[in-house]
Parts: sequence; C-alpha cells; structure tokens
Amino acid sequence: MLHIFIDADACPVKQEVYRVADRYRLAVTLVANSRMRIPDAGRVVLEVVGGGCDAADDWIVAHVQPDDIVITADIPLAGRCLNQGARVIGTTGKRFTENNIGHVVATRNLLAELRDAGAMVGGPPPLKKADRSRFLQQLDEVVQAIRREHPVGAG
Repeated sequence: MLHIFIDADACPVKQEVYRVADRYRLAVTLVANSRMRIPDAGRVVLEVVGGGCDAADDWIVAHVQPDDIVITADIPLAGRCLNQGARVIGTTGKRFTENNIGHVVATRNLLAELRDAGAMVGGPPPLKKADRSRFLQQLDEVVQAIRREHPVGAG
C-alpha cells in the first residue's frame, strides 16, 4: 500500500501533504527528532526518533518500501531512498530521480564549498507560493503515476 514518509523536522509543506493524502486516503508517517502537532486523523502518525543527527533519515530508510513517497529537502536522504526504490520529492516540488541525483549532490557539494570559503552566505530562500503550488502538483502527479503502475486489485 502506498505510503508517504515526511522528513518532518523542518518540512514546510506538511499541510500540503495532508491535503493530498486525505484526497487519496493514503497513510502518512512524519519522522522527527521531537514531538509536533499532527492532524487528528487515523492515517497520519508521528514517529519520534532519537536525537542522533541521522536518526530520522536512518528510520525512514529502514521503513520505506519501493514506490513509497518520501518528502525531504535532505539530498543525501533522497539518494538513500531512491536506492530503496522510493519516489522522492523535495519541499519545493523538485523530484529527485536516479537521473538527476548525481548532479544535485555535486551542486550541493559545490555550494557547501563556496559557503565554507565565504563566497556565499545564507541558506535557501524562503518557500514561495509558486513552490507550494509546484509541490502540490508534483505530489499529485507522483501518486497518480504510482496508482497507474500498480492498480489496486491487480495482480
């Protein structure tokens, strides 16, 4: 059964995920290092993991199944989930795929080096309305694609 995992500690699109998950009646697991408010719905659960820096990432990788959906802005986690056969969407609506993850990792590393050298300051820009819209569209498209590939009752 299709499941959505959210790398939840700093995820700005949780409400959007809840809306799509509710529309398709999908289970959602938020994985975080601390407690947070979640909707009072039976299909949404919160998994609070230990405080280690990669504890949430490790938990998601250990539980994700092929064709589950992972929502994260964490590029190394995206790569690990792709290796498990999951579909991965960034919080701005960018899909991570086997075809683009190498380029995304290289860009991330280059930007980290530039920040370390002082050539760049600051982090990513705040999420815009267009980013939220792109995220919603991408999540909806991924859910529909998985459902077309694996119709309920087939097999």
